[in-house]
Order: sequence, then structure tokens, then C-alpha cells
Amino acid sequence: MAADEPAEQTFADVLNGLSRGGRARPTRSAAAPAPAPARPEPGEEEPIEEGASIVRAYAWTGGRTRSTVKLEIETLISTTPRAEARMDGLRSEHQAVAQLCRETKSVAEIGALLSLPLGVVRVLLSDMAGLGLVEVHESRSEGDRPDIELLGRVLRGLSNLRG
Repeated sequence: MAADEPAEQTFADVLNGLSRGGRARPTRSAAAPAPAPARPEPGEEEPIEEGASIVRAYAWTGGRTRSTVKLEIETLISTTPRAEARMDGLRSEHQAVAQLCRETKSVAEIGALLSLPLGVVRVLLSDMAGLGLVEVHESRSEGDRPDIELLGRVLRGLSNLRG
């Protein structure tokens, strides 16, 4: 193509002609290239997008949203000796839960401490209970009065959810 011949119009040129009232699109100058994005300082951590945790949670549960074990937010969970013996061979998410539940914790506390939605926590705990990695303790109360210690633990777990 000779230098004096007009360049062939692209679809974008046609659209720009309609939206720019027939004016040509601006051309890029071959001046200095755009500066590279700034690198974070050595002490700075790059922020993790919230979407990453959603993807992680989806991957942990295989997309499932229902657990096979009935787990209320106040249901207490503890790690079994089987999980302790196999800790190094557990999946990372099961390891995280097993380490937390060395001391009995409620479902709400586990969710708060792992920063995971309760639905995800319920599916994980259900899977782990099926594998014999955690023990699900029955909620108990004397008569019509709830267990004060249990309510305190649930309150602490819910407070942790707020940050």
C-alpha cells in the first residue's frame, strides 16, 4: 500500500465515524511508552480480592451447598484422634478445621475464625464427620434453659464474624 493511499476502514472506524460525527479517530503517538505499574514496597502486602475467597470456598465444597449432617450454628465440633493421626495427609481445608477444633468450637466460631460463610463450613464439617475426622456433639440444654457457656461461645463466634 502506498503512503498516499487512504488506509482501509475497519468496523471500529465506521462506528467511530457515526459516534464522532464523521471526525477521524485520534492516532496514537509513538512517544514514550506508558510507565510500568508501581511495584509494592517490600513490606506491603497486595490486597486479596474478595472474589478469591468465594472461589476458594466454592472449590472447597465442590460447589455443594447442603450438608448431609444437621449442623446448627451452636453445634459443637471437636477433632477426633483419627484426624490427629492423619493431620499431615489431610487436605488443607480439613487441616485448618482440624487444628481449630483441637479445642471444641461451635460451627459459628469455625466460620468466623476461617472467614468462611456458614454454608461452606457446614458442608466441610459434614464431609469431615463422614470421614471420621471430627466429632459432632449434640446440643444439650437443661430443661428449657439454654447452656450459658454455649451461648457465650456462640456470641464470641458471631462477634468474630463482624471483625
